Amino acid sequence: MVTALLMALLAIAFCVCVVLFWLFFQAKQRLARYAPIRDIEAYRQQAHREVEQQRNAAKQQFAHAQQELARRQHEVQQQGQVAQQQLGQLHQQLADGQHRLQVLQAEVGAVEEELEMQSFGFYRPHYSFTDSEQFKHALRQTRDRQKQLVKNDGAANCPSDWTVDGSRAKGRKMVREQIKLMLRAFNGECDAAMTKVRYNNVDKMEARLVKSCEAVNKLGKSKNVWITRDYLELKLQELYLTHEHHEALQREKEEQRRIKEQMREEQRAQKEIDKAKAEAEKEEERQQRALEKARAELAKASGVQHEKFAALVSKLENELKEALDRKARAISRAQLTRSGHVYVISNLGSFGDGVFKIGMTRRFEPMLRVRELGDASVPFTFDVHAMIYSEDAPTLERALHAEFEQRRVNRVNTRKEFFRVSIDDIRKAVAKHHGVVTFVTMAEAEEYRKTVAIEREEAGRTRAPAAQVALAN
Repeated sequence: MVTALLMALLAIAFCVCVVLFWLFFQAKQRLARYAPIRDIEAYRQQAHREVEQQRNAAKQQFAHAQQELARRQHEVQQQGQVAQQQLGQLHQQLADGQHRLQVLQAEVGAVEEELEMQSFGFYRPHYSFTDSEQFKHALRQTRDRQKQLVKNDGAANCPSDWTVDGSRAKGRKMVREQIKLMLRAFNGECDAAMTKVRYNNVDKMEARLVKSCEAVNKLGKSKNVWITRDYLELKLQELYLTHEHHEALQREKEEQRRIKEQMREEQRAQKEIDKAKAEAEKEEERQQRALEKARAELAKASGVQHEKFAALVSKLENELKEALDRKARAISRAQLTRSGHVYVISNLGSFGDGVFKIGMTRRFEPMLRVRELGDASVPFTFDVHAMIYSEDAPTLERALHAEFEQRRVNRVNTRKEFFRVSIDDIRKAVAKHHGVVTFVTMAEAEEYRKTVAIEREEAGRTRAPAAQVALAN
């Protein structure tokens, strides 16, 4: 019975195991059916965890980026402030630079103008003396000051207290010999510059003196000896005075030549007046004798002869009157020492268009003076545009010269009376200072115009064969 019970329990247990196994198998099949769902959920959970991790990482990066952005913004703000300050400084520097540029441009303009004037030989005087004697006196004073400076040991300087073989006396002797050698060398350069100075090289001679002083001072540098600035300034003053003294002497020579030329012109004019007066007196005497003889014959004649001699007497009386008029004009010109002719002439072939010479002559025959001016010194003769008689010819000439002073062709030598001006302007100036005068406005320039025509004809003959050769080729 127990065995049957055990068998029954085992059978029951076996049945239960079979059922459980079958349930397990069914459950496993069901679980296998829902396996993809479990995988998706696991993937979802895994993805959720990864997203959370990425979100946390992104939040950290974003926070870090915000911090970096804030730091960069702060740096940019600081850099902007610095840049703003630098920009302000640059604006200030630019304004200062522009102001300095304007100053420099003004200085450069002045220097360029000075250099241009020097390139044209223009020298700006340092002294306002009126004659050469004043320059000679100033030169003597300058040289005396140089000698006094050398005597007082002010021409060269040596602050070092040298000793030679332990002796200061020998050191002082060495310094004196060095100074003597340096001054002798420098004075030799200065003397050479003084002899070569001209109107167009004063600036070069000035630079030569300065460079010579610098070169001599370099030689004395080892012994600490140099020529003083005061001595150099005195040498430069001597250079300026020497040049301006030469210029003053040249002006005085020019003035003396002008006076001599004026005296010769007046002598020639006086000779012409005296000659005209003598010829008029001879003519008067001859006409008087002829008239007396004709009157005597008239008194004896009758009829047809009487009429013939009456006409001759009338003719001789008129000729005698003309001779008396010529004599009176000659006497009047001799008495009026300032009377003469102011002439306006041009030379188209020699000086070009728009250049006129305005001069004065006291010649009784003024055209003689014009012909003299057109001698061999110019290639063509002068054309006369106006010949103006005036009882005060020098005053009229000076007034016309003053009217056109800024239009002189030669602004240095006023003896050259050529002006670059129009004939209408001259006519207006003459009307203003003298009165209305008839002018010849167009220059004849016969020889010049014929020369131009000949040159054109020769040029045409030269071009014609060349053109024929070109056509043949």
